[in-house]
Amino acid sequence: MQIPLNETDFLNRALAVYGNKEAVVCGENRLTYNQLGARVNRWSNALLGLGLKKGDRVAILSQNDHRLIEAFFGAPQIGLITMPMNFRLTPSDFEYILNHGKARALIVEGGLAGQIDAIRGKLKSVEHFILIADSGRQTESTWIDYEQLLSAAQPEAPAPVEIDENETSALLYTSGTTGRPKGVMLTHRNIYLNAINTIIEFGLRDTDRFLQVTAQFHCNGWGLPYALTAVGGTQIILKKFDPEAVFNLLDQEAISITCLAPTMITMLLNAPVSASRTVPRNIRVGTAGSAPPMAVIKELQKRFDCEVIQVYGLTETSPFLTVSKLKPHMQDWSDDEKCRVKTRSGYPMIGVALRVVDDQGTDVKPDGVQTGEVIARSNVVMAGYWNQPEATDAVIVDGWFHTGDVATIDSDGYIEVVDRMKDLIISGGENISSIEVEGVLYKHPAVLEAAIIAVPHEKWGEAPKAIIVLKNGIEATEAELIAFCRENLAHFKCPASVEFTDALPRTATGKVQKTVLRERFWAGLEKRVR
Repeated sequence: MQIPLNETDFLNRALAVYGNKEAVVCGENRLTYNQLGARVNRWSNALLGLGLKKGDRVAILSQNDHRLIEAFFGAPQIGLITMPMNFRLTPSDFEYILNHGKARALIVEGGLAGQIDAIRGKLKSVEHFILIADSGRQTESTWIDYEQLLSAAQPEAPAPVEIDENETSALLYTSGTTGRPKGVMLTHRNIYLNAINTIIEFGLRDTDRFLQVTAQFHCNGWGLPYALTAVGGTQIILKKFDPEAVFNLLDQEAISITCLAPTMITMLLNAPVSASRTVPRNIRVGTAGSAPPMAVIKELQKRFDCEVIQVYGLTETSPFLTVSKLKPHMQDWSDDEKCRVKTRSGYPMIGVALRVVDDQGTDVKPDGVQTGEVIARSNVVMAGYWNQPEATDAVIVDGWFHTGDVATIDSDGYIEVVDRMKDLIISGGENISSIEVEGVLYKHPAVLEAAIIAVPHEKWGEAPKAIIVLKNGIEATEAELIAFCRENLAHFKCPASVEFTDALPRTATGKVQKTVLRERFWAGLEKRVR
């Protein structure tokens, strides 16, 4: 017997086994699995009632909210494709993504409606504008009210739709090195198998209460909503990260597991309230995006008596490829040695083949010293980039996905990412294309040449820095150029600092040597990523 893998299986199991158990807590909303299941069915039936059909895209622009979970399960059962968007982007970004993905329906959180109203006339494919209205707020006539739409739909499961597990389930736009974001096509099979690995490596069970702090638009909440639902756990959703709110929920909701970007961990440790707050003992903390320094991991484990689980991956890999946990023979090691292991990117998860190769495609020595590019082969690797076959062929070569990350590998099979081959900056967990920022700077009348590099940043791990050559006879200040960027880009993409120089270092072929520019900022640091 062969049955296509589909995320809806996870919810169906939870409904069969844990129907009356608390499934989701989001602000004042508390939903059992039966209640969640009914809302998911209403979501599906409502969009079918609007005329959407299998393969159509439904975009969502929202901060963390239980409605995203409804979409994560409402789409797979009727063959729609979800497009969660980064709410920190600009209207011009949304315009590009919605038109490129040809979304037919768009669901928007009330506070973000103005971002869409600014570009509404330029959206070529969106037919239905659905608003998640604030409590008590009257929805404008140009928007369909989300809750009214659901209440008018049937709570019973819609008619079954034949869906192949290799069809696209989610279209996730991620910043790359070419300026404009690319649409990552994750299949039902990708998402399903990533969830199974998450259950195994995080040790998820039905007694778990998971605090969703990281943004749900990031690879569908790192895939945790699927995994927690599969085991019948409870998901507590925090709309946006705030240290005091995190501490409150850890205590009030008896949280047993959460996932935090390294920046969030640092902010929690340094929050004014942290010294006087306690958290549940033995809580598990997953972290990804960039490995926290060993000192941060030690402090987190010491102060909050938690287990840190480092994972590594990309949106293109659903997202997890590796996990860094202690092996049996390491249990008697010193605390420093154990923490050192947890700063590594980790060993392959089940079903992941991983290699670190040099420029000729030869595996580097597993000595923890020699570096090469991380490449992977797995069922969690994306189907490709939406309508960009050349970009797909550039990263999936001879059956291996090329991550663009530079790493070492040791004799225990742990990789450790130490640099990036691509001109990509990850600041506070957000991808920033250096080419996109450079493109904006080149529009400034005083800029002759511009190079954006990543430099260490105490709060965000790394941040973009602009190295600028000015035109002869034209002046510009650091503050002026940063302000110019903030007028034309999402603020998190803008350079945090600007440095002026007479010329940029170049190769014999004229390419800017960004490794040379970065060197003095990263000198003395073990890793060239943070």
